Amino acid sequence: MNLRVIPCTQSRAKQFIAEHHRHHTPKVGAIFTVAVADNDNVVRGVASVGWPVARYYSDGFTIEVNRVATDGCKNACSALLGACRRIAFAMGYRRIITYTLHEEGGASLRGAGWIMDSDNAGGRSDLWHSREGRSVEMSERHAVKCRWVSYNRKALTDSVVWPEQATKDRQVSLLEVAPIVVDGGGS
Repeated sequence: MNLRVIPCTQSRAKQFIAEHHRHHTPKVGAIFTVAVADNDNVVRGVASVGWPVARYYSDGFTIEVNRVATDGCKNACSALLGACRRIAFAMGYRRIITYTLHEEGGASLRGAGWIMDSDNAGGRSDLWHSREGRSVEMSERHAVKCRWVSYNRKALTDSVVWPEQATKDRQVSLLEVAPIVVDGGGS
C-alpha cells in the first residue's frame, strides 16, 4: 500500500486524534497539521506540530511533533514523522523534537531519520513524589519519556535580524501624501 502526504486542517486533525490516539487528547493549537491517505484516498493518520511544550526548547527555531495518530495502518507513523520533518526543515526550523513513552519502540522515528536524544526526558522528579503529605499519582502524561530529535543541517545558524521599527516609521503614510480635506458643503 502506498501512502501519500496530504494537507489537513487543524479541526480535521483534532477530530482524528480524538478518535484514534491511544492516550492523549488533541492539542489546542498547531503550527501545522498533516495527514496521510492510502490508495483509496482514505485518511490513515494525522500529525500535529506546534511549539515545544518545554520552555527550554522554545527558541523560535525548534518545533515539536505534539501528536501522531493512525488507524494502525502499516508505515503511517513513519510517513507522518518523515513529512513533519521535511515540512519543518522547508520552513527553516533548525530542530524538530518529539517524545515517546518508553514502551514505544521508536522504529517509526528511526525509519524517518530521527535519533534518540534522551531516554530520560520529561516527567516529574523523585523529589516531587517524595515530599511529605503529597500524594501524586504518576500518569502517562507525567511519565519519563524518550526524546527524539532531528536537526536541519541547512538551517540558518546565525542570529536573525528583523527590520527595525524605524524603517517602518520612515514609510510615508497615505495621509501625508494626500491629506483629507473636509468640505463644509458650502452655501
